[in-house]
Amino acid sequence: MTEPADAPAETVELDLLDRATVRKRARNVVIAALVVAAAFGGVVGLVAGPAGFAVGAAVVAVPLLLLALGESRKTTWLRGGEVSVRALGTRTVDLRTADRLDLVITDVRGMRTVSLLVGGPPKGKAVSVALAMYAGTGGRELGVLALRRIADALASIGDTHALVLSELVVAQLKSEARGDGAAARPLYRLASLAPQGRMAQKLNPQAVAGFVTTLD
Repeated sequence: MTEPADAPAETVELDLLDRATVRKRARNVVIAALVVAAAFGGVVGLVAGPAGFAVGAAVVAVPLLLLALGESRKTTWLRGGEVSVRALGTRTVDLRTADRLDLVITDVRGMRTVSLLVGGPPKGKAVSVALAMYAGTGGRELGVLALRRIADALASIGDTHALVLSELVVAQLKSEARGDGAAARPLYRLASLAPQGRMAQKLNPQAVAGFVTTLD
């Protein structure tokens, strides 16, 4: 049975990390902010006294505390082809009309994250969706429904690069369905091929297309 034309669009969560992990990361940022702010304020305070300590500590603490607040609130979802990310504010990009699609690999302390960077209408913003995160031979990946909806939205664009990315996500789903271990899955293999020593790097679209042609 088909849904009515005016049926509300399905909302699919795209959060790679669970809320407990997100809160823990935010708490770690708060602790780091207070330690660094106190240290910096102490140095300034030696010269400028108590007022200098307060000002110096605030200069360091406020941006980091705002970062922690944004981290604790961060959530990502897909609704009707639109990807939204909420932190301190909300950014929304329509995948179906996106004019920027990049795969980005971040490497922080041995943890590699594969993200889809999407930019374009309705407001020319850019959002990042973490597809998978790996360390060693294990990690976390978005759920089947989330990946399926992302693949469908990418396929609807019609652009060659978008179709390649859609095929990559579909190959990831097929690999999971076969019961492949993390190290055999496409997103893991792609992440492992990225050069080391860079905190964040955008993958060359031609290289990604070549990799996808090797997948089952």
